[in-house]
Amino acid sequence: MFKDWQEAQSYIQETRVVMIDLKFSDLAGRWHHVTLPASQFNDSLMRDGVGFDASALGLKPLKAGDMILLPDLVTAFVDPFWERTTLSFIASAYEADTKRPFARDPRNIALRAEEYMREMGVADESRWGPEFEFYVFDQVAFENEINTSSYRVESCEADWQSSRGGHGHLIPRHGGYHVIPPKDQLYNLRSEISILLSDLGVEVKYHHHEVGGPGQCEIETPMMGLLRSGDVTQMVKYVAKMAAHRRGQTATFMPKPLFGEAGSGMHFHQHLFKQGRNVFYAADGYGKLSQAALWYIGGLLHHGASVLALTNPSTNSYRRLVPGYEAPVNAFFSLGNRSAAVRVPKYADQPDTARIEFRPPDATGNIYLTLAAQLMAGLDGIRQQMDPRDLGYGPIDQNIFAWSEEQRKAIKPLPRSLQEALEALERDHEFLLAGSVFDEGQIAEWSKVKFEEHYAVRNRPHPYEMELYFDA
Repeated sequence: MFKDWQEAQSYIQETRVVMIDLKFSDLAGRWHHVTLPASQFNDSLMRDGVGFDASALGLKPLKAGDMILLPDLVTAFVDPFWERTTLSFIASAYEADTKRPFARDPRNIALRAEEYMREMGVADESRWGPEFEFYVFDQVAFENEINTSSYRVESCEADWQSSRGGHGHLIPRHGGYHVIPPKDQLYNLRSEISILLSDLGVEVKYHHHEVGGPGQCEIETPMMGLLRSGDVTQMVKYVAKMAAHRRGQTATFMPKPLFGEAGSGMHFHQHLFKQGRNVFYAADGYGKLSQAALWYIGGLLHHGASVLALTNPSTNSYRRLVPGYEAPVNAFFSLGNRSAAVRVPKYADQPDTARIEFRPPDATGNIYLTLAAQLMAGLDGIRQQMDPRDLGYGPIDQNIFAWSEEQRKAIKPLPRSLQEALEALERDHEFLLAGSVFDEGQIAEWSKVKFEEHYAVRNRPHPYEMELYFDA
């Protein structure tokens, strides 16, 4: 929004902004914020930043937690949910003493991944198009104690409401894809989210009801740069949750909130450009893809298991990645096949549009690490010339679920659990260290935190186990 501090200061004075809000990401990728009176937005703020405790957010050890936040001026937007005029900035973490970018700040990692790409000479720009799937519910409740564990969600669209009477326009199981009102009761909310995003400078291609029966939505944005894609993802999640909250509803990007229904993924369309030319395009290639694009696919699939430790870092992620729901469970690529880990969209066949789509990720990852991990895996594929055809990753343009069990054994599976993904990351993470994009200590800390989550879920009795085994 702003080129420099003077432009920002002029805007603040002219529009009578009263508060400045700095939003920043913790290790897991959740936004936090700190708010200052507009009078504090001065040149010393841009020099000295705002102090915060990075250890409380998992970014640094306790003994060295002091850090500062500096706003990225181009990310400014007027926050539509505050009662008084508040100008928000997305901020990054810097060392408190040297004022150098903090190496483990998620946004800084994303920036370094693209810098490494440019150093390789492969491309000077990467473009990304995440798809945003989420559920909207009318109520949610959950409880976890030593003697109880339960959750319950309610949706006015759900067919489980039929016995209670009402309007009767309910969505059957797996029947939500592009349904029209009155079955689709969330169209006004999605339009409100889309308009709010547009007002904040985020272009929206379209929105629609997703296949998951009660409450599943999708909003899609155009392709954009890597850092912008990360920032927009944080904005979409924030606006969707706040807009729903304002209407007395609740939005969740959790991958699998409902048993037996489609989960919410975050598919990533992606391609690389050099001097304005799409590196992934070849007129005579498979799916109009170049050899560089195939090598990129090879890297993504070869490192796929460890990549999922960053792109799908929750136990709930693997309740979505199960057969039968268009969720990819095997490492192969294909033209148009939505069960493939890497799909080549048939409609993206022009010199400027040819691209790939990596389908396993979901929104529980830190978006900046999610983007960086995919890029680093693809770049390693280009560096080592990993042709996916030679490595046994396809292309497979058939319905593999119609294959025999013996045929399917030839396909490398993706991790079936968070534990499997984390163990893969421990074995295979050298590609992330290239160009000092990630570091060993950060990967170890990420694994430690995520293994703790795995064990916390594994060690608790599951409510369904009571039904299965109580009379043992």
